[in-house]
Amino acid sequence: MSPASSHALKHPPVTAPSEPAGADSDFPELAIAIDKQRRRGRGAQSNASGRFEAEARVAFDDGWQSLEELPPFKTSVGLDTSRKVITRNESPDIGFDRSINPYRGCEHGCVYCFARPTHAYLGLSPGLDFESKLFAKPEAPALLEKELAATGYEPRMIAIGTNTDPYQPIERERKIMRGILEVLERAGHPVGIVTKSALVVRDIDILARMAKRNLAKVAISVTSLDPKLARTMEPRAATPPKRLEALKRLSEAGIPTTVMVAPVIPALNDSEIERILDAAAHAGVKEASYVLLRLPLEVRDLFREWLMANYPDRYRHVFTLIRDMRGGRDYDAKWGERMKGTGPMAWTIGRRFEIACDRLGLNKRRSKLTTDHFARPKRNGDQLSLF
Repeated sequence: MSPASSHALKHPPVTAPSEPAGADSDFPELAIAIDKQRRRGRGAQSNASGRFEAEARVAFDDGWQSLEELPPFKTSVGLDTSRKVITRNESPDIGFDRSINPYRGCEHGCVYCFARPTHAYLGLSPGLDFESKLFAKPEAPALLEKELAATGYEPRMIAIGTNTDPYQPIERERKIMRGILEVLERAGHPVGIVTKSALVVRDIDILARMAKRNLAKVAISVTSLDPKLARTMEPRAATPPKRLEALKRLSEAGIPTTVMVAPVIPALNDSEIERILDAAAHAGVKEASYVLLRLPLEVRDLFREWLMANYPDRYRHVFTLIRDMRGGRDYDAKWGERMKGTGPMAWTIGRRFEIACDRLGLNKRRSKLTTDHFARPKRNGDQLSLF
């Protein structure tokens, strides 16, 4: 197989939204979709090879109807044996410089997830592999304690959930996230959590104690209040009412909470911005934020496949608006613009968000975490103080 043909198989051409729609041949994304029964309960439509693979594997019927015998995609969990758990970044447009990801891959299956391309580094597909072939870091709490104990470590807020969700379904049994919180609480270290799972309320006991010392805050993403759209777009994430209930319980426990309207997708859920903020404010939320849809690398084609399969009537309109907010492209990763976009449509979304927040009294004050309570964990062999 030539490099050119391999690239074509891994990255099939996609008809631009401005071109006329016709038969399936006009939309290659439909031709490569996995059978519905095999991917039932999943977000992605396909499982194309990762961009770093030398070969592409394509399922085809050899005349013996063998495709019908292929098993459905089941969730498997492998072990991530990384020696460090804190990841550093120097991105100038985000408010943290370090983060922790207890898991790689995410069973929630959100089709728009910007973390999907990271699975290509594992030799796996950012498509269905990302949401079915997961990797857990059971040693994460111990590794974290070791890193916090290092002599040169300087505490600053650790963000958790900025890549894959720390409270995805396998956390119920693995409890890695709870172990991480126990380490952070003992060390008096601040943490900011992002999730779309109601499972976060399981750890209210730890989070409430940390919040009393200004050590914890939680943001929950509410993408839509429409149960059908939410289930189609985020098949294994908590329902919108469950997320709002989680925000309410966290707020009542004295834990600073933020509602994230993320991602905002034009012509799909952008009309819900005000309703989501209103529902969150009634749940006791005091802060809010939003992020415009991001389509880096493989996410673009995965989102196109999903959109054409579920909302074909909006296909052209959605991508026309996306390009209007991304300088004529499907995505622009420029610092400072990648989260909000540019142009009249992006400006309108931003003003609507700000006006709604002002009306509801959101973002009047920003919760600030402190490092004043940090106490470096004792390392094995450290001599105890006499005083």
